[in-house]
Amino acid sequence: GNMFSMAGASLFLSFLPLLPKQVLLVNLLTDIPEMAISTDNVDKEMIEEPRKWNIKFIQKFMLYFGLLSTLFDYITFIILLIVLNLSIEQFRTMWFIESVISAASIVLVIRTRDKFYKDRPSKYLIIFTLVIIAVVILVPYTIIGEIFGFVPPQLEYLVIIGGIVLAYVI
Repeated sequence: GNMFSMAGASLFLSFLPLLPKQVLLVNLLTDIPEMAISTDNVDKEMIEEPRKWNIKFIQKFMLYFGLLSTLFDYITFIILLIVLNLSIEQFRTMWFIESVISAASIVLVIRTRDKFYKDRPSKYLIIFTLVIIAVVILVPYTIIGEIFGFVPPQLEYLVIIGGIVLAYVI
């Protein structure tokens, strides 16, 4: 979803929202918590009897979730560019952080049909998600961040991104 939003935004921006090497890093880091899904429990009602794929549900889910994801992506773009008036490097740094944290966090929500806070994920899924969130926040302060073209963000920007991600998850 973030990559489609980024592609759409690049039609209106004078710069690429993320550089190719940054996109690859986003993809690598978001894959790590997703691999831990294999350790997660399945909702009991989903395994009580064999089920067929419900293509209409999948289509509705993709449409609804895709539009919601895109809406929050564009809200983030507007806040970063217009409200905060960030430089290109700051924008890319904050977009990188928001992209990875939102993708890692949303896995905890869509993994169950129950309310996400009532159905506890596996310990590995929680650990991998929290580790990736910590890594993503720390990367811009390291030599790795410098290699990838990120700059250390101000604390207030991290708080704003945290608020956007929290609203998205809710």
